[in-house]
Amino acid sequence: MNRILLIDHDRGAMQKLGLACLEQGIGVVMADNVCEGVRALLADSVSLVLVDHLALRLGARESATLFERVAPNVPVVVTVRPETDLFRVVALELAGFRVETKPVTISDLVVKMVPEAEPARR
Repeated sequence: MNRILLIDHDRGAMQKLGLACLEQGIGVVMADNVCEGVRALLADSVSLVLVDHLALRLGARESATLFERVAPNVPVVVTVRPETDLFRVVALELAGFRVETKPVTISDLVVKMVPEAEPARR
């Protein structure tokens, strides 16, 4: 299953990225805010969640906990603008999010959808 949940206030950017995903055969679910995104996660299963950092109203840890409880083991990528404060970016990374700078390309998302290989055990 290849489906991405996009959560962003910027409808134009979200639709552009959504169309690029559809061209690559990746399904798209769109939400304007985190509340709608949580409702979508409860109704559909997705392979990846992409959320704009401005849509996160909770702190980094609380947001990470919310997504982990609603959609366990689904990678969450948070997009930030180039001028975003470094402390905010580090806080998001420490909370467990993968952070990407906008604009995000479809190839960036495909890489994030592939599960990371576990290190070989000896």
